[in-house]
Amino acid sequence: MKKLLLTLLATAAAHAAPIWLTDLDAAKAQGVKENKPVLVDFTGSDWCPPCKALHKAVFESPEFAAAASRYVLVELDFPRTKTQTPELKAKNREWQQKYAVNSFPTVLLLDAKSGDVFGRVGGFGGQTAKEYLAKLAAYKNTPEGKAELAKEMKDTADRSAKSRVLGQKINEAMAAKDFKAAEAALEEMFADVTGPRRAVLPFNKARILIMLDPAAKEKALKHVDEAIAAAQGDEAMTRSFKAFRDKLMSADAAAPKPAGEAKKGA
Repeated sequence: MKKLLLTLLATAAAHAAPIWLTDLDAAKAQGVKENKPVLVDFTGSDWCPPCKALHKAVFESPEFAAAASRYVLVELDFPRTKTQTPELKAKNREWQQKYAVNSFPTVLLLDAKSGDVFGRVGGFGGQTAKEYLAKLAAYKNTPEGKAELAKEMKDTADRSAKSRVLGQKINEAMAAKDFKAAEAALEEMFADVTGPRRAVLPFNKARILIMLDPAAKEKALKHVDEAIAAAQGDEAMTRSFKAFRDKLMSADAAAPKPAGEAKKGA
C-alpha cells in the first residue's frame, strides 16, 4: 500500500503544473544552482492570439509538464489589461531590448551562467506539444550549437529582407489582378526553400488565385492538393492546408447554381 501511494504521488508530481518565475535574474540564479538552462517565454498573455495558442497547445499540455523539469521557466509578460508594477514593466522591457525581441511569442533558451542564447523560436504555427518540444530539444548549449543558431538567425533575417521586397511585388501584382506576376514573385521567394516548408508555395498560389478569381476553384484546389502532398511530415501545416481545402469545397457546395444549370438538372 505504501509503495502504491508513493508511486501515485510521484506520478502526480511528474504531471503537476510547471512553475513559471517572472524574474529572469532569479531564474538564471536558479539555473546555475540546478545546472539547468533557462526557458524564457516573451508573451502578451491577455491580447496575443498566438501566445494564447502556444500556452494552450504546449505549455499547458501533459507532455510539457513531463519535460518542464529540464528547464528553469520564466515568463516575461507584456499585457495590455493585466496590472503590473512599474518596476516589473521596466525590467521586462530591458530584457526585451537586450535580446532583440520584437514579436510575440518569442521563446529563448539561455545558458543560465552566461545569459547567452542558444535556442530561439519565434511565433507559433500550431505545432503539437511533441513537435514544439522536439524543436527545443534540437538546440544545443555548445559553441557549435550557438554558431548554428547565429547562422539560422542570419539566414532568417536575410530571408525576411528578401521576402519584404518580393511581398511588395506580390501586393502590386494583386492590385493589378495579375496572377502570373504574383506567381513569379512567389516562385522567387521560395527558390531556396526545401523540405515540407516549400509546401507553403503552392498553398499561397491557391490563396492568391482564389482572391483574384473566386471562380478559379478547380485550379486553386489543385494547388492546395500539391501543398498537402508536399507538407507530408509536418502535421500542423497539413491540418491547416486541409482545413483551407475543406473551406473551399464547402463554399463550392454552398454556391447557388446558375439558372441555366438549374433548369438542366430539373
